[in-house]
Amino acid sequence: MSGINKVILVGHLGKNPELRYLEGNICVASFPLATSESYNKEGKRVEQTEWHNIVMWRNLAETAAKHLVKGKLVYIEGKLRTRSYEDKEGHKKYATEVVAENFTMLGRRNDFEENTAQAFEKKEPATKISPIVDKDNLAF
Repeated sequence: MSGINKVILVGHLGKNPELRYLEGNICVASFPLATSESYNKEGKRVEQTEWHNIVMWRNLAETAAKHLVKGKLVYIEGKLRTRSYEDKEGHKKYATEVVAENFTMLGRRNDFEENTAQAFEKKEPATKISPIVDKDNLAF
């Protein structure tokens, strides 16, 4: 039997999704998501925030870039993926990301409609880039 890799998060976007195009016009969006929990410590309420790197591919990425806005609450389902890369000094680094498989916008409908319109007014158009891509690590 194989293992299960499933992540469910409900949190607030740390910034608007960044939309990029890779080789072959493959669309990818990424953004940080904050989840918070609170507890009592010595009679005081303490809030702990975790930041998650979210990555979305293809149509899901384009949809996210159109509708998700910094600060909004979103439900995300996906899986954990760890990748490695070399920094400028040639040191091997690792990054763990949540590769989203679907998402649901939470909150009042008019909040999203209003904020999405405002975000489009402020957003710069997505830029196309053609980096060297490790095709073995692409999520399809």
